[in-house]
Amino acid sequence: INTILFLRPTDSLTVFLQQLGRGLRLSDNKECLTVLDYVGQAHKNYNFYEKFSAIAKKKGKALKEEIESGFITLPKGCHLHMEKQAKEYILRNINSFINNKTTITNKIKTLEIESGKKLSLTNFIEFYNITLKEIYKTKNIFYRLCVNAKVKEDFNDIDEQSFTGGMLRLINTDSIRLLKFWINTLENYKENKTISFNDSEEKMLLMLHYTLYTKSPKDLGINSVNEFLQRLYSNKVIYEEILEILKYNLSHIKVKTFNDNLSFDTNLEVHATYTKEQILASFGKNTIGKQYPLREGVLYIEDKKTDIFLITLNKVEKHFSPSTMYEDYAINDELFNWQSQSRTSIDSPTGKRYVNHRESGNNILLFVRENKSEDGVTSPYTYLGPADIVSHSGSKPISIVWKLRNKLPASIAKKAEKAL
Repeated sequence: INTILFLRPTDSLTVFLQQLGRGLRLSDNKECLTVLDYVGQAHKNYNFYEKFSAIAKKKGKALKEEIESGFITLPKGCHLHMEKQAKEYILRNINSFINNKTTITNKIKTLEIESGKKLSLTNFIEFYNITLKEIYKTKNIFYRLCVNAKVKEDFNDIDEQSFTGGMLRLINTDSIRLLKFWINTLENYKENKTISFNDSEEKMLLMLHYTLYTKSPKDLGINSVNEFLQRLYSNKVIYEEILEILKYNLSHIKVKTFNDNLSFDTNLEVHATYTKEQILASFGKNTIGKQYPLREGVLYIEDKKTDIFLITLNKVEKHFSPSTMYEDYAINDELFNWQSQSRTSIDSPTGKRYVNHRESGNNILLFVRENKSEDGVTSPYTYLGPADIVSHSGSKPISIVWKLRNKLPASIAKKAEKAL
C-alpha cells in the first residue's frame, strides 16, 4: 500500500494511528507513503494538533517548530513533506488547539460527560492526552481551573499563588525514593501531626520545601520540618492535589535509577532529575538554614570532599557570559568532555583538586540538562552520578574528559551528544 485516503472523521488518536499505520508497512520497491486527507478541511474544528503531536511526539511550541522545520527530528529513514499551503493551514489550525487556560477549562467542563469518569487530575490527563506541564503552564492550580469551569466549589488556600510556580517544579520529580518518601510522609501527616525524622529525611523534606516555595523556610517563619508540614497542610485543597501529582508521577516512572554509592547519603538517585534548589537542599549545611551558594554552575563542598558541576549543554549567549560559555558534551555513553571556568588554571588549588581527585579521594558529581529552559519553564538537571578523570589538557580553561561510573541511558546520551 503506497497511498491512503482519509475519509473517516475520528477524534480517537488510536484509530487515527491505526489508519495511518496501514500504509506504513514496508514493501519492496516502495519509496514512500502518500496520504490524501479528505477529512481535515471538512470541519473547522478538526483537530490537527493531536494528530501531529502523536506522530512527532511533541507538543505546544515544540510541535509548531517541528512542522515549520520540516520534521527534522523524525527517526532516520523517515521523512514527512507538506506542501506550503497545507503547512500554513495546519499551523493555523494547531494554534487554535494548543492547550491553554481557555481550552483546558472547556475540557474540564465536559470531561465527565465525554468520558463517563469522575473528574480528577489523573482522569483528565489520561482522557485528553494532556501533560501535567500543559496544565500548570496556565499558572493555575488544577483545582482553580475546575473552579473557573464552575464544576468545583471555590477555596482559599493561603499559598495558592506561591504554588503556581511550585507545581511546575514538582511535576518533574521522577526519583522513586523521593516520590515514595514524600507520598508516605504527606499521607501519614494527615493522621499523625507529630512525626520525627532523621537527618536524611529532613533533607528530603527540605527538598520538597524548595520545590514548592522560592523563599527559605526561615523567610516564611518556618523553624522545623514539622512546621513546614503544618504550613503545607494548611493549604488543604492543594495538599491533596500535590499528593495526586506525586502518585501520578510514581505510577509513570520512565527512567531506571541507581544508587550513587558514595560514602555519604546524597538523597539523590543517578539518572533521576532535580532542580538546582533540590540539589543544593540535598547537600545542605543544615535543614532549615540557608543553602550553599552556587555560581557559574560549580560548587565545592569541603566537608564532604565533593565537587558538583551543573552543566547546560545548549548555551545561549543572552543567558551565558563569555566566561561561562564552556565546551561540554558527551563523547559516548561513558565519556563526558567538560571545561572548567575560564579563570581556572592547571596550577590553581581548584585545578589541582580536579585533576588529582582520585589521589585525594575527592568526589566529582555531574548534573546535566539540555537547555536552560523549555517553553518558558526552567529545566531540571539529570544526575549523571560520580565520574573519574581520564585525561586533561589546557589551562584557563582546563578541558577534562570524565568517565561516568553509570553509563548514560540512550535518551540522555542522544541529547548530550547534540552539542558535539
